[in-house]
Amino acid sequence: MARSTQADEVLTPIGRAPAFLAMLDQISCLAPLKRPVLVIGERGTGKELVAARLALLSDRWDAPLVKLNCAALPEALLDSELFGHEAGAFTGAQKRRLSRFERADGGTLFLDEIGTASLAVQEKLLRVIEYGSFERVGGSETIRVDVRLIGATNADLPAMARDGTFRPDLLDRLAFDVVNVPPLRARQDDIPLLADHFATRMSAELGRKLFAGFSQKALQRLIDYDWPGNVRELRNVVERSVYRMDQPERRLDEIVLDPFVTPDWSSVVAPASTGEGHVQGDVPQTFPLDFAETVKGHERALLEAALKEAQFSQRQAADLLGLTYYQFRHHLRLHGLADKEARKALTKKE
Repeated sequence: MARSTQADEVLTPIGRAPAFLAMLDQISCLAPLKRPVLVIGERGTGKELVAARLALLSDRWDAPLVKLNCAALPEALLDSELFGHEAGAFTGAQKRRLSRFERADGGTLFLDEIGTASLAVQEKLLRVIEYGSFERVGGSETIRVDVRLIGATNADLPAMARDGTFRPDLLDRLAFDVVNVPPLRARQDDIPLLADHFATRMSAELGRKLFAGFSQKALQRLIDYDWPGNVRELRNVVERSVYRMDQPERRLDEIVLDPFVTPDWSSVVAPASTGEGHVQGDVPQTFPLDFAETVKGHERALLEAALKEAQFSQRQAADLLGLTYYQFRHHLRLHGLADKEARKALTKKE
C-alpha cells in the first residue's frame, strides 16, 4: 500500500496479485459494517494498513482512528491505556487519564498484537464489545462508547483459545470476519511495483531527480527472494540499496539484502604477495615506526594494485581483494581513491 498524506502509513493500495485484490474486495465489503474484525498476517505484511483502510472506507472515515500495540506494554499499563484510570487509582496516578476507547469514541480502535493481552484485559475487552461500556481503573462510573474494534495478530488465536491462553468467547466476538493478509511471496507480481514505488520515494528523499530503474539481475533477485519480513523488509532492502548507489543515474544493479554481513577486515590488511600484478616489497623493518600510518599506506598500495590489475574495474578489483563492492568502495573513499581525478592520477603512475 502507498503512503497517505493524512496518516503515518500508506492507505492507497499498490498491487495487482490475485490474492491481494481478493483481500481488497473483502475489505470493501467489511468496511461499512460496525462489527469487530480480526486482521491476521505475518510480520511486515501491512496489518495496520488494512485497519486504516477499513476505517477510511467506513462511515467513520472522518472520526478518530486510535492505535495501540498490546505487546508494547506490561499488563498494568495496557489496562490503564485501554480503559483509562482515575486519579489515585495506583501509585503515580496523579490525575485522571482518558482511555483509548474514549479517545476513539465514534471512530475505530486498532489493537495490534491482541493475542498478547492478558486474560484479565481480554475479559474487559469482551464487556466493551458486548455492552459498549466499561469502567476506568480505580473508578465506578460506567463509561459508554461507540467504537468499532479491529484486532490484529500473527498468532494462531484458535489454537490459543483451545489451550486456554485466549478467551474463546472474545475470539467469537472479534472474529465476525477475518481478513488474511497475504505474504509477499504469495504476490510476486507485486514485487516490481512495490520496489519501484519505494525506490522512487527514496530517490526523491535523497534529492535525486529520478530513479533509473532496476537492472534485470537486480529485479530477478528481488523476485526470487523469500521475504520473511514481507513488504516492510522489501522497503528496507530497496531503500538501503538505493541510498548506497554509487552511480544513481544508472539502473540499480546491487541489491543489499543483509546489512549485517560482517566485512572480512583481515583480507584488507593481509601482507602483500610478490606475485605478478600485485604489490611488491617487504614490510618496513626500521623501528620505531607509526603502525597506523604504515598499515594505512599498505592498504592504499593494495587498493591501487588491485585497481590496476583489474584495469580500473572496481567490481573486479573488489573480487581480487576478497571484498564486496560496497566494502571496496568504502576503502576507496577512506584513502581518497573514489573520485575520477584520483583514478586518473593512478593511470599516469603506470
